[in-house]
Amino acid sequence: MDEGGSRIRRRVSLPKRNRPSLGCIFVGLTAAELEPGDEGKEEEEMVAENRRRKTAGVLRVEHNDSEEDMFGDYDSFTENSFIAQVDNLEQKYMQLPEHKKHATDFATENLYSESIKNKLSITTIGNLTELQTDEHTENQSGYEGVTVEPGADLLYDVPSSQAIYFENLQNSSNDLGICSMKERDWKSSSHNTVNEELPHNCIEQRQQNDEDSSKVRISSDMNRRKSIKDHLKSAMTGNAKAQTPIFSRSKQLKDTLLSEEINVAKKTIESSSNDLGPFYSLPSKVRDLYAQFKGIEKLYEWQHTCLTLNSVQERKNLIYSLPTSGGKTLVAEILMLQELLCCRKDVLMILPYVAIVQEKISGLSSFGVELGFFVEEYAGSKGRFPPTKRREKKSLYIATIEKGHSLVNSLIESGRIDSLGLVVVDELHMIGEGSRGATLEMTLAKILYTSKTTQIIGMSATLNNVEDLQKFLQAEYYTSQFRPVELKEYLKINDTIYEIDSKAENGMTFSRLLNYKYSDTLKKMDPDHLVALVTEVIPNYSCLVFCPSKKNCENVAEMICKFLSKEYLKHKEKEKCEVIKNLKNIGNGNLCPVLKRTIPFGVAYHHSGLTSDERKLLEEAYSAGVLCLFTCTSTLAAGVNLPARRVILRAPYVAMEFLKRNQYKQMIGRAGRAGIDTIGESILILQEKDKQQVLELITRPLENCYSHLVREFTKGIQTLFLSLIGLKIATNLDDIYHFMNGTFFGVQQKILLKEKSLWEITVESLRYLTEKGLLQKDTICKSEEEVQHNFHITKLGRASFKGTIDLAYCDILYRDLKKGLEGLVLESLLHLIYLTTPYDLISQCNPDWMIYFRQKVDKDVVNRLYLSFVLYTLLKETNIWTVSEKFNMPRGYIQNLLTGAASFSSCVLHFCEELEEFWVYRALLVELTKKLTYCVKAELIPLMEVTGVLEGRAKQLYSAGYKSLMHLANANPEVLIRTIDHLSRRQAKQIVASAKMLLHEKAEALQEEVEELLRLPSDFPGAVASSTDKA
Repeated sequence: MDEGGSRIRRRVSLPKRNRPSLGCIFVGLTAAELEPGDEGKEEEEMVAENRRRKTAGVLRVEHNDSEEDMFGDYDSFTENSFIAQVDNLEQKYMQLPEHKKHATDFATENLYSESIKNKLSITTIGNLTELQTDEHTENQSGYEGVTVEPGADLLYDVPSSQAIYFENLQNSSNDLGICSMKERDWKSSSHNTVNEELPHNCIEQRQQNDEDSSKVRISSDMNRRKSIKDHLKSAMTGNAKAQTPIFSRSKQLKDTLLSEEINVAKKTIESSSNDLGPFYSLPSKVRDLYAQFKGIEKLYEWQHTCLTLNSVQERKNLIYSLPTSGGKTLVAEILMLQELLCCRKDVLMILPYVAIVQEKISGLSSFGVELGFFVEEYAGSKGRFPPTKRREKKSLYIATIEKGHSLVNSLIESGRIDSLGLVVVDELHMIGEGSRGATLEMTLAKILYTSKTTQIIGMSATLNNVEDLQKFLQAEYYTSQFRPVELKEYLKINDTIYEIDSKAENGMTFSRLLNYKYSDTLKKMDPDHLVALVTEVIPNYSCLVFCPSKKNCENVAEMICKFLSKEYLKHKEKEKCEVIKNLKNIGNGNLCPVLKRTIPFGVAYHHSGLTSDERKLLEEAYSAGVLCLFTCTSTLAAGVNLPARRVILRAPYVAMEFLKRNQYKQMIGRAGRAGIDTIGESILILQEKDKQQVLELITRPLENCYSHLVREFTKGIQTLFLSLIGLKIATNLDDIYHFMNGTFFGVQQKILLKEKSLWEITVESLRYLTEKGLLQKDTICKSEEEVQHNFHITKLGRASFKGTIDLAYCDILYRDLKKGLEGLVLESLLHLIYLTTPYDLISQCNPDWMIYFRQKVDKDVVNRLYLSFVLYTLLKETNIWTVSEKFNMPRGYIQNLLTGAASFSSCVLHFCEELEEFWVYRALLVELTKKLTYCVKAELIPLMEVTGVLEGRAKQLYSAGYKSLMHLANANPEVLIRTIDHLSRRQAKQIVASAKMLLHEKAEALQEEVEELLRLPSDFPGAVASSTDKA
């Protein structure tokens, strides 16, 4: 060492503890010189001593890592202690010239912000004492600094007491003021090593200026010094008393990584950067979950292109269209996860049918549990209005068209529509289908009008007049003809098969002749050669046969089985016996005779005549390959995803109507299973008489979508106007007319309106609602010449729109409920059931009660009463098979009646909540709605609240000892598989994930209720005054 100056050399060692000693952060300064000696030798000695601090001949302090004594060998807080060193350091350091004092403030602030806010390892400790002047820094050499051991984490999980200390330290530092420094040079070495150089001149200068500095130092400096000691005492005492919690280091690292990736993705979405992050602006964990839960390792090229579109990045509305099985849903799911995790907004997904909603709930609940968001079902009688306002986690609402509309209404009414960041609509073409299309149009129009921040994504496989939809939704459009599996389309006339070829002169080319030996009996029974077509595929591959009617489905299934060889019985024989056994269990010993004969051959029918339990069980068996052939109606094409190697259309008809291009495309779209088949085939069977029509069918474009808002009068435009005024979106004629111009109907008004203008239709509809007592008109005179008509909703009107009651029945419902109050019979549920029996199902009922007709009793009343008896018997016996036989009705119809009654009961409940005179119904209908929703014994209801658990499965779980939601949420899927018959691993995992999700939702709701009770009310007396005083 040179003798020309005093040198300081110190090695700081950091113990491997969750809460490292604060002594590691502050470096004490001393003027003592180190004894001359060999530097290299001394360095080796320090390494050998393994993380002990040394000051040669002056100071020797050791760390004690004991959990029992955090202060090691320190005798007191004031003498020869770490705090005393800190105090000395600060006293000496604050004697430096004025501009260097401010450097300390800056360094302290820098330490605080980097350590506390970011919780990162600090690599600039030397900043606290690194004060360099013009010449000494550049010209002098040989000074050693502070060395931090690699891998040490200085402020890992800083205790709250220490965080408060640093915050106060920063505040006191800020109070001293900030002035510009003449020179500041911060240097740090690579990774965790910092060189600190302090020239001897600086030490001498500080000693010379001690006296002068003490005279000019203000009182706040003294307070600050005292504050450091006091806070350190308090912090270290508190930490010594507290027990250090034991955390999983690996879990914390994973959580930190996930949090960091979410933050990166959030910044990426908010900025215009092209850096999309690990997985389309999502954490890499999402990619891993898709591989784990769905087996998706890589996206298709079109999916990547769609997700990286500028319109998607800029959060513009988007419509995209691809053939069935192209992978549209995955794109929507990724966009929904971006909104939930990165943008921290709620998401609404609208699906056409209850079965698809439940399927999607089951599929996404696992993602919700892993990624920390809620998945909520809005279908049938399920759903809360307005939805629960979550504290931190966001919600994914999965809803049917009707429930989605009610959800949007409730969000607008509660002023929370902006919390909805994204709305995804599957099967967007349904906007042109009857009253459901009108409801979907109303929902989207309200979102567009009331929220400028909500993004809308629509997808469909069968769209034609996209320009109209683009104009309505103010959306970009993306399309592709991609299919993961090639689809070949064929026509069959007699025993000849033709391939559809758009380049051919007549649209088709000869393919082959059927080579199958038919007996005379078989020709008579099977003139369409169905047996020949299906036996080319089954049992090794799956096949769907679409039939015109439900009865035809059952007949075709039986006919095919009569001519199949005995070899088909041996294919997966054990599994098929299990299916039959489970069907008997869910039917309480009853089994459809047709299914009993066909399932052993791997064949079954699929239509709305099945109960929900039967349909779910058969779909699971088909997906598992136990059943290889479904004879089905066209509803399967728009329902759950059940693809096949070959799709056969029994005839170009749906019921008595000729097939539409949209329906044809949806049916044949089921052909070809991605990842299983290399090719998909569709065969349309036709007669010579239908040949010309079929050739036109396969060549013409898809049908256009047209608005049904005005065509569906009571469920369309009238319902829309009532809700617009009730929600105060538009309350006068001009505003309502302006809203109408922005609807899908407004875009198409020139095409759809021939006799009347949109203005005339608007005026007529408002007049009708006023005459019916649902609206009242107020006249406001703005001036002598100008008069404005405002509308406000009546109590009956509000009850109707809140209950989503069809306006054709709202006055009838009011009259029935009013009359019911005169003599409400509560001895049994029959009277209440009658009042909640759906009006729109009355026309489908044909009881044989001639005696009532002779007495000239109202037919609608009789039919409704008859349906009430059916529902009442069903609630008592809870067995659809028994009730079906007793009333001679198809079990599928009874299932639909029960579902409709549960939904209507929920609507009537909301209706009564808005009318004080019906207070008595409120408590009664809550319980009735629950009974109609589940229609099982009370002990099974908690299990059936879990999505995907129907009555049959609930009975199995209850018998196995799983009697509550908590039991299911904590169940091991592997144990469930061994315990429950016919339960696949995927289904077991989905049930457990759904139960966990539901349990988390309930726990969160209770926590929010507790916080709400303990929170000081905003209107509490004196609260405003106190806040003013603070300001």
